[in-house]
Amino acid sequence: MRKLKNEELGRLQPEEFEKVEKLNACIILDDIRSMNNVGSTFRTSDAFRIEKIYLCGITATPPHRDINKTALGATETVAWEYAKEINTLIEQLKANGYQIVAVEQADESTSLLEFQPKPDHKYAFVFGNEVFGVNEKVVKNADIVLEIPQYGTKHSLNISVSLGVVVWDFVSKVGGL
Repeated sequence: MRKLKNEELGRLQPEEFEKVEKLNACIILDDIRSMNNVGSTFRTSDAFRIEKIYLCGITATPPHRDINKTALGATETVAWEYAKEINTLIEQLKANGYQIVAVEQADESTSLLEFQPKPDHKYAFVFGNEVFGVNEKVVKNADIVLEIPQYGTKHSLNISVSLGVVVWDFVSKVGGL
């Protein structure tokens, strides 16, 4: 066994990526302070062909050196848009048929273990501020509040880790592309 070289991985070129089918899913980052988390979101979204990233509130936008450091060029391949007000964006996405999925710990949350996405539905996964989480109004207006089971002493995971877990779970359940 040996490690593969980058040219052996069969990855798409950026111009090919723009034209290929994307998942019926987008990511919403609301009030994210860390540009490393933003960059990681772009990189993960590229890896799994997420349709679009929405950056809301105080979340930084490309181009920025600290975002690029972790995105590794994914800001050039993944579609993104800035939306100042997350609640307005969520209303628009709902009107366009998206299920709003807040990733948060809540009293009536659905465990990621029980989440059963439908391949023909569109989903918008919301990740909130590193300290305060997803905005309470967003949680109340979400179609689903999704909670990642945790078994240790800490109360949360880093956003980039949570996003990777949720996106991989989604891809594995809907069958990828």
